[in-house]
Amino acid sequence: MLRNTLCALALCFAMALPALAATPVNVNTADAQTIATSLDGIGMSKAQAIVAYREAHGRFKTVDELSNVKGVGLKTLSRNRDAIRLSGGAAPAKASKPARHVAKH
Repeated sequence: MLRNTLCALALCFAMALPALAATPVNVNTADAQTIATSLDGIGMSKAQAIVAYREAHGRFKTVDELSNVKGVGLKTLSRNRDAIRLSGGAAPAKASKPARHVAKH
């Protein structure tokens, strides 16, 4: 009985992991709410500190520059590095095959 319960809990946890993953976000343009909901371990107060730092010092040039924000440490950056964008919107678009044009006669 206990073994089945533990297996069920482990399965539920494994299925929930993708929901806990960070969502790509541009920290140079996003508002605090978007940053807070997108990055793992960044709550509203840290997100507001990121926006305040950006407004005081200009756009972030590197992901590591975020460690200058009080409360944002290297572990948090490491956990979110793949989701932090400095330009553009969400994740960079994958290169697609060029469209084939059919000549009209």
